[in-house]
Amino acid sequence: MGRFFKNPRKISRGFSALSLYAAFVAFLSVLLVIGLAVTTGFLGHSRSPWPLLGFAALALVAERQTVRLTANLQLSVAFLPLLFVAVVYGPLPAALIGAITVLPDFGRPFTRWAIWTSNRTLVGGLAGVAALQVMGPEGNSFARILAATSAAAVVDCGLDFVLNGTTLVLRGTGSIRALARTTGPVALAGIPLYTCLVGMLAYTYTAFTPWSAALFFVPALAAQRLHVILREQQEALGHLGEANASLERASLSFASALVATLDARDRYTAGHSAAVAIYSRDIAVRMGLSPEEQQLVHVCGLVHDIGKIGLPAGLLEKPGALTLEERRHMEEHSAIGERILSKVENYAEIARIVRHHHERVDGLGYPDGLVDDGIPLLARIISVADAYNAMTSDRPYRDAMPSRVARLRLAQAVESQFDTAVVAAFEAILASALEEYRAGSRQDFSFAEQEIEPQPIRAIVGLG
Repeated sequence: MGRFFKNPRKISRGFSALSLYAAFVAFLSVLLVIGLAVTTGFLGHSRSPWPLLGFAALALVAERQTVRLTANLQLSVAFLPLLFVAVVYGPLPAALIGAITVLPDFGRPFTRWAIWTSNRTLVGGLAGVAALQVMGPEGNSFARILAATSAAAVVDCGLDFVLNGTTLVLRGTGSIRALARTTGPVALAGIPLYTCLVGMLAYTYTAFTPWSAALFFVPALAAQRLHVILREQQEALGHLGEANASLERASLSFASALVATLDARDRYTAGHSAAVAIYSRDIAVRMGLSPEEQQLVHVCGLVHDIGKIGLPAGLLEKPGALTLEERRHMEEHSAIGERILSKVENYAEIARIVRHHHERVDGLGYPDGLVDDGIPLLARIISVADAYNAMTSDRPYRDAMPSRVARLRLAQAVESQFDTAVVAAFEAILASALEEYRAGSRQDFSFAEQEIEPQPIRAIVGLG
């Protein structure tokens, strides 16, 4: 039921062992075909052989309709017509049709093609042997045919798993355990359904008329089409995931460029932004926010001061206290930051949070004087992280405060400037943290060390 992708770069790994294995399974498949030809022949010779050509063609088509399960493994539905042939026509036709399904893949590397062909021959032939043993002399009863179909399906899937798992291990591209996790749910969901379907069709074929084989094509082709649709859906989701990851990388690159521009004017900003981003993310984790919110507040922390690039020259570099007019100009940076970020696609939420990171819960903040829950939660988190790092960092006009003093000031400002729950979460973090974390001097407290992992897009797709 499974097969491997064409990946020549990985074939070279363990080439000698893989070649020996290819020769071994090829020898076994040839031996099996000869043995079946001598002992069983075409057991279904009393039936019309022409439908066999149809099933061979159907198996070839089914082999082309595959669903990618992993980077090195894909699933085909060729086992459906093979299972029918194994039950109705016997092991030799099933073995030969199994080999035929891989003929279009003939070419380099020949080792891979030899393994595929041998695997399909062995699986088809031995599934037919299992069906033959169960069928017995009273093979025309429905119970016997259903039992034979079940036995053939078990042998088909079990042997396919062993052969594919061995090849994966020899190629160094997977493990038996990983293969079981990937194909197990598919097999458990699909095999019982398909076994009953094939069993009923086989009984109709043998008990009534060979023309009932035409009934096989409709559900088989429908199953193939379903698998194709699922494959296309998985590939589309994969492309969407890649686009999502690319967008996340572009977002971080853009944030890096913005802060680097600001850093050219104010050497304090980049280190401050990185510290605020880390503190904000850790607070979000402590408060039990979702991974998406943790990532979002991290990005917001990185760019929360970007509006300062729009301030008058000399204002950021001024060593002393600001005048009232200068302070009014400084307070415009959050609104300027929002205007900059709102021009960037997918940055609307980031822009909104950046605008409000200097609001106060008592309504005396800027630029909009929002109160309590009217302030976005992530903006309230950044407000606390921003104030703490500003207090514990050296500035042109004052020395850094000790962490304990800054934490006391945060506590004194709850329910006026800061959100109580946010301050409590941050205090719990700082209380058990090392001094280098409290001081923002840890190695990763630099903008160059900041990384954002793209959120993966997950899809649950049922096969069967």
